Amino acid sequence: MLEKLPDLPLASPPRAPAGPEKVSALRWAFRFLRWSTYLLTLLTIVLLLRKSPAPPVATTTQAAASAEEKVAQVQQSVSQGQPATLRLNQTELNSYLADHLNLAPQVPVTQEDGGPGAPTASDIEQARSTVKDVKVQLEGDQVHAYVVFDVHGKDMTLDLVGKLGASDGYLKFEPVSGRIGSLPIPQSALESAVRQLMDSPENREKLRLPPDVADLHIENGELVTTYH
Repeated sequence: MLEKLPDLPLASPPRAPAGPEKVSALRWAFRFLRWSTYLLTLLTIVLLLRKSPAPPVATTTQAAASAEEKVAQVQQSVSQGQPATLRLNQTELNSYLADHLNLAPQVPVTQEDGGPGAPTASDIEQARSTVKDVKVQLEGDQVHAYVVFDVHGKDMTLDLVGKLGASDGYLKFEPVSGRIGSLPIPQSALESAVRQLMDSPENREKLRLPPDVADLHIENGELVTTYH
């Protein structure tokens, strides 16, 4: 009798090499991801450099004179030990700021060093990054600050919307929204940036209010400052 031979395992068929369709799909996906990153970066730069429109605010000589008169009356009351409240509407506030803010100092830049009147390195650096315009819009209980600043010869804009207040003798700002140029700033990043700005030792003293200021806020489209 013939012995039964053991069953031998069948050899698996050889795997077919990856076809050109799979390679082409991976290559297309990689190219798409790379160019999408380039386009996103370019879009971000364009939005940063694109100036946002300024809020519709006005300044007049009459409003500036009215603000000066109100400030003088409040200072007189405070000097006599009497409590006082200063109320400035949007036009008065912007007119007062236009007269008292020293914006964008013009520093002559020259390639030569030394000599009378020649700017120093710090002067040139300051001229390259300066605030050129500030407009403030008062809406209900919120303030919209619009700032135009120069960065290495290019104008950029910063929009901040939030609520003003006073806490322990310091100016307090609670951001609601913000954007640089036409690029919105994420709320978490905005809150973190404002918190670091206001809590930094360099800026802490700059935000200290005069000792006779008890409160400061926006009310019905007016800046209200209470003195005690």
